[in-house]
Amino acid sequence: MKEFSYRADNAVIALESPSHYIWDCSVIYAEGKYHMFSSRWPRELGFGWNWVYNSEIAHFVSDKPEGPYTFLRVVLPRRGREYFDGMNTHNTCVRYWNGKYYLYYMGTTYGGPVPSEEQSPERNVEVWNRKRIGIAVADSIYGEFVRQDRPALEPRGCQWWDCTITTNPAVAILPDGKTYMIYKSRSHAGATLKLGIAVADRPDGPFTRLSDEPILAMEHPDMHVEDPFLWYDAQRKKFCVIAKDDSKNGHYGVTGEWGCGFYAESDDCIHFHIPEDPKVFSRTVHWADGTTTQQGNMERTWVLFDQAGQPAYLFNASGAGPIPYSFEGKTYVVAQKFEKI
Repeated sequence: MKEFSYRADNAVIALESPSHYIWDCSVIYAEGKYHMFSSRWPRELGFGWNWVYNSEIAHFVSDKPEGPYTFLRVVLPRRGREYFDGMNTHNTCVRYWNGKYYLYYMGTTYGGPVPSEEQSPERNVEVWNRKRIGIAVADSIYGEFVRQDRPALEPRGCQWWDCTITTNPAVAILPDGKTYMIYKSRSHAGATLKLGIAVADRPDGPFTRLSDEPILAMEHPDMHVEDPFLWYDAQRKKFCVIAKDDSKNGHYGVTGEWGCGFYAESDDCIHFHIPEDPKVFSRTVHWADGTTTQQGNMERTWVLFDQAGQPAYLFNASGAGPIPYSFEGKTYVVAQKFEKI
């Protein structure tokens, strides 16, 4: 029996914007509606590196979990270069605990002009290295998300594997408030991306590293994983992850197919077991209208659970065009319904 015995099918476009590129999402049911938090930036700027320069986090709503979602407001706009997240917000993870909503995200700041065209590789790497995880808290899903003025977790010194950035937060809050956060980093430009784990007694921190070493680390230098989604299965007492199977230089990682989502689980959120048949989804998408496409990307995974605590919907960022990161001017969020197998 598979550890994760669900398959994703009957895909629809949950969110698309005529004016903006859409990338990543997190979804929560609250106050009678489904709420999606997603990153976006103006389409006329192009895709490229604008997710690290010109992104903002917006709030969308729907009456149905699969959408379509409609724009409600911008929740994390620019707020000034003096803040670590003052010029750019991206990469959402929304959670609820004890009457409050917690929005985890990545932010950057930078000097110089705000880009309206492609920048030099040197500037791109400089700004990329400024990525830090932030936390914003609201009393209502419709309320103001108040940001902390310092990152939730800083990079460490150059002797460590995670000395460049902290980004891609994936968060699980236990019933008592103890909070586990997976983050992404690397040691230098071009190095393999790796995932770390931090923990806090409360959802708003402070966070400390649970392990000095990365989790889900691969022995082969061309194998790495990213875009994790983390949850805690209280019934089985397991930490569960669905992550993107990433690779470079022609090496195809855990599943043998670049860009798939695979499942892993752990007793302590440090040591993860990857089952023999770990694939949860691939870039081959079966749509609700009966068509099938090969997507260039399916990433920034989010899982929405039903009231019984079972996986109900899978969300991924994707876009037009079969070649990775070549979106022909259009990106969107794909929703797929989970079916038990």
